[in-house]
Amino acid sequence: MNPADKLPRTVGFWGTALFPVNGMIGSGIFAMPAILVAAVGNFAPWMMLLGALIILPLAWVFAALAMRFDGHGGPVLYANAAFGKFAGFQSGWMRYASAVVAVAANAHVAIAYLAVLFPALEDPFLRSVATIAFIAFVTVINLVGMRASVRVLGTMTIIKLAPLVVLTIVGLLTHDPAVGLTLPQFTDFESVVLLTFYAYMAFENANFPAGELRNPRRTIPLALMTTLAAVALFYMLVIWAYLAIAPDAGGGESALAAAAGEIAGQAGVVVISLAAAFSVAANTLNGGIVVPRMTYGMAEQGTLPAVFAHVSPRFQTPDVSILFYGGIAILFSFWGGFAALAVASTLSRLVTYLLSALALPVLERRDGDQTPWWHLVIALLAAVATLWVASHASAKAFQMLGLIFAVGTILFFFAAHPRRYPFSSEA
Repeated sequence: MNPADKLPRTVGFWGTALFPVNGMIGSGIFAMPAILVAAVGNFAPWMMLLGALIILPLAWVFAALAMRFDGHGGPVLYANAAFGKFAGFQSGWMRYASAVVAVAANAHVAIAYLAVLFPALEDPFLRSVATIAFIAFVTVINLVGMRASVRVLGTMTIIKLAPLVVLTIVGLLTHDPAVGLTLPQFTDFESVVLLTFYAYMAFENANFPAGELRNPRRTIPLALMTTLAAVALFYMLVIWAYLAIAPDAGGGESALAAAAGEIAGQAGVVVISLAAAFSVAANTLNGGIVVPRMTYGMAEQGTLPAVFAHVSPRFQTPDVSILFYGGIAILFSFWGGFAALAVASTLSRLVTYLLSALALPVLERRDGDQTPWWHLVIALLAAVATLWVASHASAKAFQMLGLIFAVGTILFFFAAHPRRYPFSSEA
């Protein structure tokens, strides 16, 4: 059996589109309007368009690479094919480190949102129990099947987006949507342009589970391009609505809740707070679906022990990869000192982006493809954009990245020599 066909292909275009949408729309959309408006005024919606244009070459690269492969792993598969197993492993390891930190942090954020409505969750013990239960719940959903996971993800996506859609429509129809455009000072512009880039990170989530998607070489590129455009437009409309309703109502994560309060009172605040909790939960569930498919793909490629490619005979899911991911996330949720690793998590994802951007021209040249010259230009633009964003990281982030790389190198050595070590699945 073809390794790509070991798991059933049950997900079509709309299910695939849920992965990048929930990667790009998490908790950030509830804070982004106030942050951007405070920095650049009524130019804020156009900042989101600019961020989408900056990340567009990367999205195009991932779309082009998706047309060449139909197995699990996404950027791991691409770096492996272009540069060998070590690069493929590091690409996956960097993305995994980023994802584990994110799921642990997001679980805390989701419970924090719910604590506003259920004060009992302010108790440290109950909050810890709720966080563990949340991660365990997400893990169980992922374990019982891809189709069930996508259904739950779709329901959560509707719950989190519906209040924002209503807020946007009511706001733009009942309030004066501030007309006009004031160009910001360059220093103000520069302070938030990176933030708009970060808002679109995780667009590549559709690439990881390619082995369970129907016609992935067509579905993934279409999902990537359409969702990037749709999410950019959605961000712009939400910010326009915020400008119209309550540009001075408040800041931080409560910005949209304050705007909803201007329209619907306390009920609006409650609804937006629930939407925020569901948004973070959907983002976490999304990561729990796609990241274990990456470790499954790494095991198929021989860069992780074969046990990670085990498939549940009952549920037809990569059960070991899913349970391992959930278990590690629960352990991280106990560790109060993972802030330093969180600082490097975004930087580690940029390594994955850079390897993928460089992989496309390498694979096209190696395979003798008659591709137009602008393929190389776009790939180089993607690499330059990634390096530019990485150049703004702190020295502390680079130090932590070096530590992540060193740990990954040790793990790769263990996986590459399985018969030497007692904990290997092939020992």
